[in-house]
Amino acid sequence: MKLIINGNEKEFAHDMTLLAVLQVLSLEDKVMAAAVNMEIVKQDAWDKCRLNDGDKLELLDFVGGG
Repeated sequence: MKLIINGNEKEFAHDMTLLAVLQVLSLEDKVMAAAVNMEIVKQDAWDKCRLNDGDKLELLDFVGGG
């Protein structure tokens, strides 16, 4: 399964949930917001959000500064 994550293509062996992808990439504690195909997915639904081949993910982390 191919996914586009923040503009970069990544390949995964099988269908996964959004949470599983974040865990494989070691990002589950770093990502604050996620969108799949331009649709925001709330954090409490990450484990239920099944991804499909070709989906586009945008993963965001908020950084403070000034």
